Amino acid sequence: MSITVKDVEHVANLARLELSEGEKEQFTGQLNAILKYAEKLNELDTEQVEPTSHVLPVTNVMRDDVVKESVTVEIALKNAPDEEDGQFKVPAVLE
Repeated sequence: MSITVKDVEHVANLARLELSEGEKEQFTGQLNAILKYAEKLNELDTEQVEPTSHVLPVTNVMRDDVVKESVTVEIALKNAPDEEDGQFKVPAVLE
């Protein structure tokens, strides 16, 4: 598989990019070099390699979900610059 200038033009159009003729040629060459390098992976014998999602064995360390006493609304709003009806009041960002 190889990338053509037409492919680069198509992707540039989708990305709404304007490329000069020099840039189109440059990107075509670079993308083809990337594909050529990736093709080397097809030469590897992966028959005995188990599929993994991480290089290292990773496990999640989870704690038990325990209900604990939380702060009250009054304590949470104690240092708030402004509050209204038991909630933080912030400046509007939309008109």
